[in-house]
Formats: sequence, C-alpha cells, structure tokens
Amino acid sequence: MRQETTPAELHCGAHGAAPVGLQRVTTPAEDLLRGIWRENPVLVQLLGLCPTLAVTNSVANSIVMGLATFFVLLCSSFLVSTVKRFVPNAIRISTYVLIIATFVTIAEFVLQALVPDIHKALGPFVALIIVNCIILGRQEAFASRQPVGRAVLDAVGMGGGFLIALLLMGAIREVLGSGTFLGVDLFGPRYEPWVIMVLPPGGFFTLAFLLLAIAWVKRARMARAPARERPTAVAAGRAA
Repeated sequence: MRQETTPAELHCGAHGAAPVGLQRVTTPAEDLLRGIWRENPVLVQLLGLCPTLAVTNSVANSIVMGLATFFVLLCSSFLVSTVKRFVPNAIRISTYVLIIATFVTIAEFVLQALVPDIHKALGPFVALIIVNCIILGRQEAFASRQPVGRAVLDAVGMGGGFLIALLLMGAIREVLGSGTFLGVDLFGPRYEPWVIMVLPPGGFFTLAFLLLAIAWVKRARMARAPARERPTAVAAGRAA
C-alpha cells in the first residue's frame, strides 16, 4: 500500500526527495553518505539555517554546536527507530519532540560543565536544537520508518553533513574576520581583520558564496558529462 507524505516530510523532511511511497530502495552506504554531499542539510536542503548563521563566527563555536546537534540527532534517531512500533500514530510527533528534548537537555548540561564559555557564547541556540527542522524531519521521514541500523547510518550522515557545513562557515568567517583559527593567530599584527565576517551579515555572505561554489561545481560536472549522460545528470542535480 502506498504511504502518504506527511506535512512534516514536505516541510522539514527531505527537500528534493521523492514522496515516501515512491522512494527507491537505498543501500546502507547511500544512507550514510547522502547527508555529507548530495542531501547536505545546510548546503543543499537549506535547513537549520538559524544556528548555522548565528553561531559560526568562530571555529570553536561551530565545532561545539555541530557536535551537540550530531549527538541529539544520533541518539534520538536510535531511540525513535527502536520504539516506533510502540508509539501510537496520534501522538508520534509529541513523542519525537519529547525524545529530542531529553537529549538536548543532556547535551546542554554536558556543555555547561565542560565548556562553559562556549556554552555561554552559543546562548539559546543549544536549547533551540529541539525545534531544529533537520532533527524532527529525520525522525518523521526516516527513523520512524526504518530499522535501527539504517536510522543510525542516516543520522551519522546528516549529522556529519551539518557539522561539516558549520566547520566550513566557521573557518572562513574566523580566518577572515579575526585572522585566527581556533584562536591561533595566522597573519601577524599587520593583518586588518574583515570585521563584517564575524557580524551577522558575514554569515549570509559566507553561505551565499558556498552555495555559489557548489552550484558552479555541479554545473561544471554536468558540462563534462558525455551528452548521453546529461539528462540523467540534470535530473540528479535537480533531485539534490
């Protein structure tokens, strides 16, 4: 029987993916790797942009935020896939939010104990992981429909892709905006930092240039593809 696509899948779930009932069978390797590049939650699906733009003014903040999100996504995907058969359909979203909130609370307490300065710098964005569309979308669109092993692979891929995107933005913004990398001076006292890069507009500029670079790479790959393969390449680019 064909399953209907839920609102959460359409809004948060998997931009560019086929409806659940029409999805092709994927391999475990594809489950793991698609979040890194083809369906990267930030650079392709443009999800989780609020923390991405807000906390990536330094590499340290990016790493901590990425790891916290990775932890919550991995643990919640594991638990949702484990208990899915026991959760009534009418309360599944409430159950997923409660599970996510539990792991967010654990992550916040750990960060507060281990890296209090960074936790303070991140402000409310650690707590706001609860409403991060990447996490709730993966629970509804994938973890609640797949075995535990595949749900964990999907979470590792999506969480890793989110962490990579944050690291890219954090590295660019800190190097240009402060002249440092993880607090280590790179260019000496004569370097004049681009202060705008560590301010909110810098997040938008950095994301825009990354998206432009990705679009250029995809177009160049399609242009190099043999003529008989181009329709397939174009369709794959649109799906991504």
